[in-house]
Amino acid sequence: MNAYLIALKAIIGREAFRFVSQRGRFIAALVRPLLWLVVFAAGFRAALGLSITPPYATYITYEVYIVPGLCGMILLFNGMQSSLSLVYDREMGSMRLLLTSPLPRWWLLFCRLLASTSISVLQVYVFLAITALYGIRFAWYGYIALLPALLVAGVMLGALGLALSSAIKQLENFAGVMNFVIFPMFFLSTALYPLWKMAESSELLHDICAFNPFSHSVELIRFALYGQFNGIALIWTGLAGLIWVALALWGYDPARGLVRRSGK
Repeated sequence: MNAYLIALKAIIGREAFRFVSQRGRFIAALVRPLLWLVVFAAGFRAALGLSITPPYATYITYEVYIVPGLCGMILLFNGMQSSLSLVYDREMGSMRLLLTSPLPRWWLLFCRLLASTSISVLQVYVFLAITALYGIRFAWYGYIALLPALLVAGVMLGALGLALSSAIKQLENFAGVMNFVIFPMFFLSTALYPLWKMAESSELLHDICAFNPFSHSVELIRFALYGQFNGIALIWTGLAGLIWVALALWGYDPARGLVRRSGK
């Protein structure tokens, strides 16, 4: 057990040091959602009407609606950024060195996943502190209930990054694969528009958004901010996370993934 904890501390410490030393990464993670909140939301406010739907008990502004989606954006982009660092570590050889540890492979990947998720959660709370200064605030219990929702959503999106990193062979291929994943997941979700609004445009788009695991992670965050529990969102988010964790473990299996590719 002591060896497990030492590995957990070392991996989280390494990721924390990398995060602190890369201030541009922290700033970029905040600028992106703030740009949507301040600039794009101002333009969409007049064009997009919102009805009273759970968890809201009254009409809200568009800025209030997209805050949970922007929290999900931070988790999504940071999960993909973490997968980029995994591809880099694999090319530099440090990832192969890590996976030669006598500890179980699933524990090492879990430590990496927990480290990236912890950083994502920290970024989300900093973003919410800025939105509070901007005038968008939630009840105190909402910020507490938000923590487990962020952890579940962060692990799910981080596991997706792990699974993708096991399939990306070269760092140069990262941008194309990430854009193919990030933007469809974000725009075809409830992060920016409610499902009923998508149904007005296209039933197909509505069904895609309803099936998208990122939509359910956003709704899990949205309900948590109001101190409410969304069981369906939790089930879908957890199920997607389990599937992607299994794919990541399969991809990093020496008999199938990392070792076989590195030997080519």
